[in-house]
Amino acid sequence: MKTIAFIPVRGGSKSIPLKNIKPFCGKPLVCWNIEALEKCSEVHEVVVATDSDEIWNTVEKRKYKKTRLYRRSPENANDTASTESVMLEYISHAKLEGDTIFMLVQATSPLTESRHFTEALQMYAEGDFDSIITCVRNYRFFWNEDGTSMNYDYMHRPRRQNFKGMLMENGAFYINTVRNILSNGNRLSGKIGIYEMPEYTATEIDEPDDWTILENLMRKHVLADRQPSNRIKLFLTDIDGTLTDGGMYYSEYGDELKKFNTRDGMGIALIRMAGIKVGIITSEDRELNLRRAEKLKVDFLRQGKSNGGKLAVAEEIASEMGITLQNVAYIGDDVNCIELLSEVGLAACPSDANEKVKDIQGINIMERKGGEGCVREFIDNYILCDENG
Repeated sequence: MKTIAFIPVRGGSKSIPLKNIKPFCGKPLVCWNIEALEKCSEVHEVVVATDSDEIWNTVEKRKYKKTRLYRRSPENANDTASTESVMLEYISHAKLEGDTIFMLVQATSPLTESRHFTEALQMYAEGDFDSIITCVRNYRFFWNEDGTSMNYDYMHRPRRQNFKGMLMENGAFYINTVRNILSNGNRLSGKIGIYEMPEYTATEIDEPDDWTILENLMRKHVLADRQPSNRIKLFLTDIDGTLTDGGMYYSEYGDELKKFNTRDGMGIALIRMAGIKVGIITSEDRELNLRRAEKLKVDFLRQGKSNGGKLAVAEEIASEMGITLQNVAYIGDDVNCIELLSEVGLAACPSDANEKVKDIQGINIMERKGGEGCVREFIDNYILCDENG
């Protein structure tokens, strides 16, 4: 029996323009669910339905193995169109068999992990339910407008550990069969089973404040478990366009100047204090780079390295330290960084990096530009996040 995961994403979001591809914790929002589904063996195909060229191109560039793109019709991509309408449109277009398992996935719930999809699909496979909804347990006390309590006796206020709470729909995903969806015109039908998710997955991204809250929750509950920070032994960075803004400045006497960010310098100091070795690999050979490296007290400085040279140097340093490239974190901004960025255990780039760099699968795109604190952002949020809480 085939299982399809269906992700509808419009380009016309009003509160957060193009929110589905806005960088969320370093990668386009929709990519978090796509990549979780790509790792889920129970899912055979992932369909991203969009009306937006920008979203289409962002997903297509990543060359996912199981993911297909579908161009949804304009009438099912406006502000009044329901999610069910685009589901039914695609089912008709694809001529899906009735017993196909159809899982609607919401890109606005990026904290959903592969294990959640797997567990829910295994639950559905047991055959006890016609459809599945995801919920979280809420321990708040609710009241009716007439002043009566909804879910507890206020005369005997329960302690949290003795209170079962209420199940709240979190909108992460829904599971049904194509036959049921066609019969009922709805994502849910018949006997509904509840797959309970962690409490931190309760919020969906709808408003800008939700974005900030969920990025913090992502770092705490999801990325902290995935982060290779406990296995990162070497931190490498480029200079021009990463530690600097990429500009070249000259004094009236012809002296060459570059602008560095002091916050990046503090980040490098913090990572050294954490016991992680630091190195700079740059394509240019400048006395100015040497002085900055000495100021930062880096362990390795390799200048004049371009294209494949950066990868070779990183492999040489790693071998010297007795580690592999999976123990290396690297941030770079241009095409001569691509080979190294594609091989390290943790890769990042500034928000204004070359587009080919941003297209590297799995790369973390910072919110800050080169020379404006992107290195500190990478260190704080992706490498030292466990230590910083």
